[in-house]
Amino acid sequence: MPNKWMRIAPASIAIGLAVLSGICQPAAAQEVRARAPVEIPRVQHPPRLEDYLQPGPAATDNGSAPAEAPVERGVRVEGFLQRDPGDLTPVSERTEAYLSYDADNFYAIFVCRTSDPSTIRARMARREAMFSDDYVALFLDTFNDHQRAYEFFSNPLGIQADGISTEGQGDDFSFDTVWRSRGRLTATGYVVWMAIPFKSLRFPPASGPQTWGIAVLRGIPVNNEQSFWPGITRKISGFANQFADGHGVQGVSPGRNLQFIPYATFTGARFLDGAIFERDASARGGIDAKVVAHDAVTFDFTANPDFSQVESDEPQVTVNQRFEVFFPEKRPFFLENAGYFQTPITLFFSRRIRDPQVGARATGKMGGWAVGALAIDDRAPGHSVDPEDPLYSDRAANAVVRARREFAESSVGALVTSRDFGPAFNRVAAIDTRLKLNPQWFFDGQAAVADTESTDRVAFRDEAFSAALSRSGRALNYNLNYLDIGKDFQSALGFIPRTDIRQAAQFVAYRWYPKKGPLNSYGPNSLAQATWDHAGQVQDWLVRYPFQLDFKGQSALFVRHARSMERFEGIEFREHENLINVNSSYFKWMDAAIYFSTGTRPNFYPPPGVPPFLANFRDLTLSLTFRPLSGLLLDETYIYSHLGAREETGYHGTIFDNHIARSRANYQFTRELSLRAILDYNAVLSNPSLVALDRTKHLTADVLLTYLLNPGTALYVGYTDGYDNIAPDASGGLRPIDAPTTSTGRQFFVKMSYLFRF
Repeated sequence: MPNKWMRIAPASIAIGLAVLSGICQPAAAQEVRARAPVEIPRVQHPPRLEDYLQPGPAATDNGSAPAEAPVERGVRVEGFLQRDPGDLTPVSERTEAYLSYDADNFYAIFVCRTSDPSTIRARMARREAMFSDDYVALFLDTFNDHQRAYEFFSNPLGIQADGISTEGQGDDFSFDTVWRSRGRLTATGYVVWMAIPFKSLRFPPASGPQTWGIAVLRGIPVNNEQSFWPGITRKISGFANQFADGHGVQGVSPGRNLQFIPYATFTGARFLDGAIFERDASARGGIDAKVVAHDAVTFDFTANPDFSQVESDEPQVTVNQRFEVFFPEKRPFFLENAGYFQTPITLFFSRRIRDPQVGARATGKMGGWAVGALAIDDRAPGHSVDPEDPLYSDRAANAVVRARREFAESSVGALVTSRDFGPAFNRVAAIDTRLKLNPQWFFDGQAAVADTESTDRVAFRDEAFSAALSRSGRALNYNLNYLDIGKDFQSALGFIPRTDIRQAAQFVAYRWYPKKGPLNSYGPNSLAQATWDHAGQVQDWLVRYPFQLDFKGQSALFVRHARSMERFEGIEFREHENLINVNSSYFKWMDAAIYFSTGTRPNFYPPPGVPPFLANFRDLTLSLTFRPLSGLLLDETYIYSHLGAREETGYHGTIFDNHIARSRANYQFTRELSLRAILDYNAVLSNPSLVALDRTKHLTADVLLTYLLNPGTALYVGYTDGYDNIAPDASGGLRPIDAPTTSTGRQFFVKMSYLFRF
């Protein structure tokens, strides 16, 4: 083991032992809070936003106890308490929410007041792009299992965002459903009205009253503030376990709840195929269907799905990356209820399925079980082999089955994945658990085995294991991880960038919260990580020393120094890094961020005859977002990555410069109608004597008109044009040129879909 790691490890282990001692505290020393109860009334008439615009019985500001609200206004909840920046301290601005339901909808109305209305941030924006504004939210744990909750957000103008929060997984905003919201600014703040159809929720069937977990939230960005009713503290690990118990909902059901979303896409394209320009015009149609059975289990079906991405991936540096870069899923069929298939080791990564034709999925809750199953084909493997290959045009068959038993904020589960293509197959079976040890500590673990046979009948079998001990708290956060992946472990449907590793990592963070001054919080982090192969040789180690300061006015400063080693092609590289990251949303019309790091890293892709060698790097990311008008957003991003030779290696000059620039403009005419334009530039300016990279420049122009009535009913009209620094030559080939002026891929498309809901 390297000497530096030997020096660091004892101190790191000592910190870990001190932190772990917290698990052994007596139960009386752990903070346990009773859940607040609330009775949700049934109303005969839906509440109206207009009924809450004028101060009523619940709006007294003279310090006396407010009178009870009429039943038709719903049950009033108040006494919101901060989670950030304070901990269970009163909300800084008066806030009330009214909850009720009828036969069809669950209602939440928020009355938010402020001492200075000019500080409220409320912009016309596209759906789910409202988190830089003031906002309110409703959370519903409809199974009351303390495991997951629906999330419904709105800004002061009624712009929506929705998601699902799952314990141990965080927030999943890929979930989309149909609900209604309205919002209006007032002289003293704003009012938001929400109506959540029971058809958009899943909950257990019951003949009598149900108990749901309920929480409501107000976000005040100018104060960096999140305040909840009931109070939710970071001193206790978990989120849904701190909700109120909402009693009284009865006599409701999603009903038959059948959904059909047919779509049609029309495309005209001109593209460069080899050195010849080709044209193509095509039309495509398909359908997605959804059936809800027994109120809680959802069956989804798709035929000839359109998995073309309307939204482009965010820019990332992919040059000189040793391992595969992760790009998140954006295709709707795979997004809903994706958390059902998530495990500590990513054994299902839906982007592995590239070109399906038919598929089906079932997800839901049955008793204490959360279950999910997916079956879908993939035409991509058959299109990737030579036309003379017998497997040409064959399809891969993919299946995933997941079951998890949930109890007392803990769970045990199993996952099976399967992929077949001709004679080749891959099977993965895994078991996992999440155990609550006390209000702050959780244990997560997983064990998996994979059986693989290639198309030439070569068989592989190996295992993978993971274990994690974590503590969540307001001041102290701790995580201890172990990951073991065998050399021959293959997961055809997973995201496993490295195999043949045993990796241990420990993370500690501590925060102080000053009561006065410009800081909301500050404190250090510490990360120590080491990786061995199964022969016992150290492959890499890493130690980071970050420090973070969070300021009032939505501003933060993050600095980090790191030392590391990694072994590549038998060479041991000693590396270092210094990093600074500053971001601020102090002005309501502008967000700004700068990230800069410098240090050393290997040149992983030298040309033939040149071994990998250590080089100097500089990374820079600049981001500016402007909102000069309520509906106008202008976003500028610039990413720069430089790798240069070090004198002591005997090499000289720049190895490569990678410039990535994105300009994006979006104008939101109404809540439904928007126009977006993106201009992307990516240049890899390489030195061929030092790196095996082509010198490329690519420019893309992208325009998209969107009419989004709801997540299933939409019209998209788009145009994209890509340019590269190549041109046809006289011999029928391609030659490089200096500027990206040759159009290599031009496309105009119209995409329509409509939601039929019964």
